[in-house]
Amino acid sequence: ISSIMGEILFVGLTSAQHDLLELRTLATTLARRRLLAVPGVSQVVPIGGDTKQYQVVLAPRLLLAHDVTALEVLRAVEGTNENVAGGILTSGSRELIVEGLGRVRSEADIGDTVVTVRDGVPVRVSDLGLVRVGAAFKRGTAAASRRGPDGEAIVEPGVVIAIQKQPGANTLELTGRLDTALVEIQAGLPAGMLLNKDLFRQSDFIQTSIDNTTYTLIEGAVMVVLVVIVFLGSLRASLITLSVLPLSLLVAVLVLRALGGGINTMTLGGMAIAIGALVDDAIIDVENVIRRLRENAARPPERRRRVIDVVYDASVEVRPSIVLATFIILLVFTPLFVLSGVEGRLLEPLGVAFSVSLAASLLTALTLTPVMCALLLPRSRTVEQATEPRAVRWLKARYEPLLDAALAHPWRLALPAVVLFAASLVGVASMGRSFLPEFNEGALVVGLVSPPGTSLDESDRLARVAEQALMQHPEVAAVGRRTGRAEEDEHVQGVEASEFEVTLDMEAPARLGLPTRTKDELLEALRADLAGIAGVQATFGQPISHRIDHMLSGTRASVAVKVFGDDLGSLRELGREVEQVMQAVPGVVDLSTEQQSLVPTLRVEFDRAAIARHGLVVADVARALELVTGGIVAGQVLQGVNAFDLLVRVGEVSENSPQTIADTLVDTPSGARVPLRALADVREDLAPNFVSRENVQRKIVIMCNTAGRDVGSVVADVRSRIAEQVSLPTGYWVEYGGQFESAEATVQRLGWLGAAIVAAIAGLLYAVFRSLRDTLLIMLNLPLALMGGVLGVAFTGGTLSVASIIGFITVFGVAARNGIMMVSHIRHLQRFEGVTDFREAVRRGALERLAPILMTALAAGLALVPLALRGDRPGNEILSPMATVIVFGLFSATLLNMALVPALFLRFGRPATEPEAAPEPDARPGAALAEGGVT
Repeated sequence: ISSIMGEILFVGLTSAQHDLLELRTLATTLARRRLLAVPGVSQVVPIGGDTKQYQVVLAPRLLLAHDVTALEVLRAVEGTNENVAGGILTSGSRELIVEGLGRVRSEADIGDTVVTVRDGVPVRVSDLGLVRVGAAFKRGTAAASRRGPDGEAIVEPGVVIAIQKQPGANTLELTGRLDTALVEIQAGLPAGMLLNKDLFRQSDFIQTSIDNTTYTLIEGAVMVVLVVIVFLGSLRASLITLSVLPLSLLVAVLVLRALGGGINTMTLGGMAIAIGALVDDAIIDVENVIRRLRENAARPPERRRRVIDVVYDASVEVRPSIVLATFIILLVFTPLFVLSGVEGRLLEPLGVAFSVSLAASLLTALTLTPVMCALLLPRSRTVEQATEPRAVRWLKARYEPLLDAALAHPWRLALPAVVLFAASLVGVASMGRSFLPEFNEGALVVGLVSPPGTSLDESDRLARVAEQALMQHPEVAAVGRRTGRAEEDEHVQGVEASEFEVTLDMEAPARLGLPTRTKDELLEALRADLAGIAGVQATFGQPISHRIDHMLSGTRASVAVKVFGDDLGSLRELGREVEQVMQAVPGVVDLSTEQQSLVPTLRVEFDRAAIARHGLVVADVARALELVTGGIVAGQVLQGVNAFDLLVRVGEVSENSPQTIADTLVDTPSGARVPLRALADVREDLAPNFVSRENVQRKIVIMCNTAGRDVGSVVADVRSRIAEQVSLPTGYWVEYGGQFESAEATVQRLGWLGAAIVAAIAGLLYAVFRSLRDTLLIMLNLPLALMGGVLGVAFTGGTLSVASIIGFITVFGVAARNGIMMVSHIRHLQRFEGVTDFREAVRRGALERLAPILMTALAAGLALVPLALRGDRPGNEILSPMATVIVFGLFSATLLNMALVPALFLRFGRPATEPEAAPEPDARPGAALAEGGVT
């Protein structure tokens, strides 16, 4: 049980001292058996080399001379190779198990087998042909290339062993066990045989990705620490706030383990995206507690309240807003749990890690944080001095005049914001589309296809030329090449196809004193080199991306244009037309059409009437045909625990021709021999090399990759040009598959989910604030965040992917927190602190919420900056677009929230209709707030 994504390791077995027969025999009998025994391995597929086989090659002239038929030899060989259980003998108190041992052990045993007796003289198999150990007929070859000690290219034919894992097996742990097993196998190999473990290692990409994501997680945590220390200006307050981080992350790890998951790139990415938001609830709580403790300390001693009451009330005061805001952020992550397909499997662990971490941070902020505040803050210097930290005072001094100007002239901000929002909508509509960002796997997959009908030897020669061309580039560290198909392989491809697993070392030129190149420059050079090989088509991809393409569309490229119809000739002609149209589309690279064509065949059409006249049945003639072409396996020769096929064949394969096959003699019951041409119509013909179907309908596929443009734009151009320039006959139609197809379906699903989430946020806000105006003013943060998010997408290339859309949905929830904090505090000032002047309530609410809003926004934003800036590193490819959208969206939402929201709130918001009396010194404003409806 495995999938194409389960190919985790390719190993090459080569030797300059041993032949291909020895290599394949040891790969199959020693390496494969040992690797299959490693827990977690589902399949081990060797390709290349020569498979050992015992062969009986009968000579037609000797068969005639001894008047023996090939079928008689086949029956004799089948009957000479057998062990039997003879039963049990009972003798008194003993039992004897009877064993009949008759299996052949060597070529001599096979050759001594008697076929018949002529004139009293036994005719043995050895009298009728050659008995030998040889190489079985094969449909695949392989080679493994590497760099020598001095950087020279070493290209050697050999065996490539593909190892697949079982579902659920941990790739890193399994690769470690496989490395141990490979060391043991290497120790048991003859001198001169070498196992190359560096042809393809999925674990290298995974480990590098985990390391990179871990570094960004640590760097993000450092950013959060700096923000907290600068804004709170107190070591004790910072310690209380930052204690949330390790506790939340620890809870997330424990929950992931309980759910059967583990630490991987996506779960670490979820923690990295959440790292800035984890301290938000604690920041709001601690900041409000400090502010209330300062106010209490500034009162005369006789009017001061108990510290425990102040801390309790300050915590309860902000508790409804932080619970609501956190719940909304958790709500916006629900789309990750309903995505299907590849994107769902990739992003669901991220959503679990983020949600669990954030929920744990909220629980900590509601329980542990107030307790630590009561224990550590009353005697802290920041409370006793009764002054705000220097950074907060500096920010308020500069924010105050800007706030007054905004309150006095709200339209000066509102009109430009409307224009920017409209521009953002236009920008979103005009952006390119893609499924997932391109991975940086540090490896390539190169597909090479020659025309159908190309022999294995010719295909192998062309592949060797391509292999040498690849190894001329210093960035290429190793190449594992597979041509054709292995016996147990699940890849369906003919002998005309080759696949290269290319391991890259982009730093190698610098070590050798050569000019360095980017990956795009290297790809351009590789494409040019392979394009110079006559008679082949090459496509380029990456190991994981290549396998994702296979799973999405069944092809080895990111875009698949499928033409459906009944007639194969018409399909081939339409395929050529579509390919010509696609050649002119900018951004199309690695263009190729499925190698479906007519190939030469030797058709042997049995004549039933003639067969019946000679007293034969079709099976008799068919077996005679098999014996003269491929041969028939008559059994197996056991050598220890290993078994090798025993094949009977008439003549050498290289000696066969249409004439010799037509002249093959078939024995009849009367004893006469009839040539095959008398029993069948033997003629050369043309037939399709294969017929491809999807949903029980014939098809041909034209495939390509993209470069320099997003997939969505390329496919849009391809669609329009095919519709304009290709005329489809009745009953023929075109479908488009690949990554963009999944992107379209996912974007549509996320669009509906996003709209539903926005509606749910609005409903929650209205249920809490009981005011449509307050709800709309809080929701104003969503379009404000959209502006920055669009700018973030433009900053990263202007292509909207599934990861970017998840970033937009996420930033909507984070940005809504800012509006909740400001509006709820303004209403609190009006209702429970006796601020009757509406303008003063708005102004004071904005000033008092400046510090916590900036702290939470900066913590969440700056924590993602390392991730946003390192999108080219393995492991960050999907996370970086999300982080970039969130960073830019938070920037625009926070900036405009601090100026535009108060101005519009003053203009359109309503004063509290019945302000309640200011609380007494020993009253509990938080309790009053809870009773007042904001719960």
